[in-house]
Amino acid sequence: MLKNHFKIALRNLWRHRVFSFINITGLSVGITACFFISMYVVFELSYDKFHTKADRIYRVVTDIKTPSETIHTDATSWAFAPNLKLDFPEIESFVRVSGDSYLVKKGNVKFQEEKTLLADSAFFKVFDFKLIKGDPNTALTAPASVVFTETAAKKYFGNADPVGQTVLLTGNNTPATVTGLMKDLPENSQIKADMLVSMSTLTQKFRKGIDEQWGNYGANTYLLLKKGVDAQALQTKFPAFVEKRNGSESRRSQMFATLILEPIKDVYLHSTHGGPAVGSMSNVYVFSIVAVFILLIACINFINLTTARSVERAKEVGIRKVVGAAKGELASQFIGESVVLCLVAFVITVILSVVLLPMFNQLSGKVISPGILSSPVYILILFGTSVVIGLLAGIYPALVLSSFKPIMVLKGRFSTGTQGSLLRKSLVVAQFSISIALIIGTIIVYNQMNFMRNRDLGFSKDQMVVMDTNGDPGKDAFQQSVKSLPGVKMVSQSSSVPGGGNSGAYSEIENKKGDLQVANLDLYFVDFDYLNQFKIKIVAGRPFSRDFISTDTSQAMILNEEAVKLFGYKSPQEAIGRRFKQWGREGKIVGVMKDFHFRSLQEKIKPLSMRVELGGFNLVSVKVDAKNLPATLAAIEAKWKEVIPNRPFSYYFLDEFFDRQYRAEQRFGKLFLNFAILAIAISCLGLLGLASYSTYQRTREIGIRKVLGASTSGIVNMLSSDFMKLVGISFLIASPVAWYFMHKWLQDFAYRIDIQWWVFAVSGVLAMVVALVTISFQAIKAALTNPVKSLRSE
Repeated sequence: MLKNHFKIALRNLWRHRVFSFINITGLSVGITACFFISMYVVFELSYDKFHTKADRIYRVVTDIKTPSETIHTDATSWAFAPNLKLDFPEIESFVRVSGDSYLVKKGNVKFQEEKTLLADSAFFKVFDFKLIKGDPNTALTAPASVVFTETAAKKYFGNADPVGQTVLLTGNNTPATVTGLMKDLPENSQIKADMLVSMSTLTQKFRKGIDEQWGNYGANTYLLLKKGVDAQALQTKFPAFVEKRNGSESRRSQMFATLILEPIKDVYLHSTHGGPAVGSMSNVYVFSIVAVFILLIACINFINLTTARSVERAKEVGIRKVVGAAKGELASQFIGESVVLCLVAFVITVILSVVLLPMFNQLSGKVISPGILSSPVYILILFGTSVVIGLLAGIYPALVLSSFKPIMVLKGRFSTGTQGSLLRKSLVVAQFSISIALIIGTIIVYNQMNFMRNRDLGFSKDQMVVMDTNGDPGKDAFQQSVKSLPGVKMVSQSSSVPGGGNSGAYSEIENKKGDLQVANLDLYFVDFDYLNQFKIKIVAGRPFSRDFISTDTSQAMILNEEAVKLFGYKSPQEAIGRRFKQWGREGKIVGVMKDFHFRSLQEKIKPLSMRVELGGFNLVSVKVDAKNLPATLAAIEAKWKEVIPNRPFSYYFLDEFFDRQYRAEQRFGKLFLNFAILAIAISCLGLLGLASYSTYQRTREIGIRKVLGASTSGIVNMLSSDFMKLVGISFLIASPVAWYFMHKWLQDFAYRIDIQWWVFAVSGVLAMVVALVTISFQAIKAALTNPVKSLRSE
């Protein structure tokens, strides 16, 4: 019997090739899209869960309360970790990591390793990063010890064994021994590095005594707790520890630290303190919903398209029942056909997944999976999903077909009933509700991305080339030599550029009451040309000037408007001439600059200070003419090699660099758009199925109307009006739901658009047009059919 059912299923598929193609394509595309989104969601949820001790690993973050604000930072002071280990037996081990950028040389080969990580000796004990060569217990113990990833090592050693060899670090050419070779760090790790350097290199060579600095917050700290330790109970003991170890210093500086433990498995998606890699739980929720929606739409399509064809098989069912076929036997046959159809869709899904996965990896910006064929689990998941969909989606059509009364069918009079019609219409409403919601969401996402790209940032970033000298002694000479090049408009030096990160500085600023108020201000060291070059406006006082070079290099500060508000001034002018103390410097505020976005638009503008500190510059920013840009860049590179020959030349354009902050949102927008288009296309197939079914049911009515003089346009309007009503109902359902979820999504942005009424109007009209085009294809075909042929069916 099974063999017979299988043969009949294949014959029906082949006999109705176009129908089968549409049905299978919709199902395959739906399963593929759902599968990709599911892989993405699972990948995002998997961050840092590959560590075997993940349940016992916690990151220590800090809330620092000052008289001005509470600072939420992912760092701790350098002294916290070793002293926590001394005071609390519950802690098995600790690891501090700190990102840096080291110049590495091996013979004539030299690279600036931007992804350098200083790490304590227990790094490989706490984390499951695989060391291919070297001893994990000692690889990061001795000063000047280096561990490379496989990819980084090949740059210096090719395929040779790097362990035991020597490289030179930093501009001082400090010899360092390669003590290990590790696999490239997993994509789903929030700890990223191409090279590890032993923490003792910093604490014993480059910055001796940093281990004892309680007020210097520059390390990310991870604790491995002993088995059975309650992390929350341990955290309650930290205030007494901070008071004991650093209470007097905290009161003197008016900076009070609160230590918080975060499970490492929660850091990527749930931390409010930031970190080297940060995900968005909101995006995970959105994509999860989209995946369910797409799969639901595909299943609805399957039901509607199969039911639409049921009328064509009514006589077959009637004859089978007359010759003795039982209802259960007929139902099992049609469910079997549904499963066969889904298995064909499964094969196509596997092919689509293999072909499209590299494109999906590129679109998501991550290697979600190297390939589904590398993991049998993926194939089994797709197979199981296809079979389950075949069984569940085939039940309703099977029950409908097997319930036809043979006498009524063979007489040519039958109906699937108002309940069946209501169900099919409800499914179409569900489909288009989802589709309209996705259209609304896509427009809002696009508008938010466009808003972020085009918002006035308060500074100039166009045609700005930035180079990091890493404090090389030749930086001043390089700046002077570049100024005279054709195509170069202006040159300045600084410690930071907008979007590039900056240092927080312990500051004491005179407030409106005349007291020195403690605050942690972002700090830029800049030269005299910086403000003019970046077109940052001064709203009170004056900019830095060479006319006051003796005082401006040691006793002058400029604040932004947000900083002025922090210290209680109602107008920028009130802050001019007020005192400051910052990092060993004392002086007066000489100017107030207009607020500009030096961080992502996802963050509020924060208080910022600027000082001229001639020894604090690393970056050289060059404003270039857009004309003949390649020649200008080549000339700049030639000057670099002439003046700073010991460092590799590299540069970036500030506008591109600043926009990198929005890469995650841009990728989210692209993914959302692509999956929304897929969902809408699949929904249209479902609408086409219902239109086909309805038109077939009304074949004789259409023939009679034509004989009586009805026009083609009138018949098309008649057939389309019911479906337009369904789309209208979908719009009414989708609009408030879409508004709610997109409003929640926009809350992640400090600067965001307002959701305008026209978004819903455009979405509704677009849905109507798409639906009308889809329906009209079938309606026009029916309206143009010869009425004689229609009436013959009577």
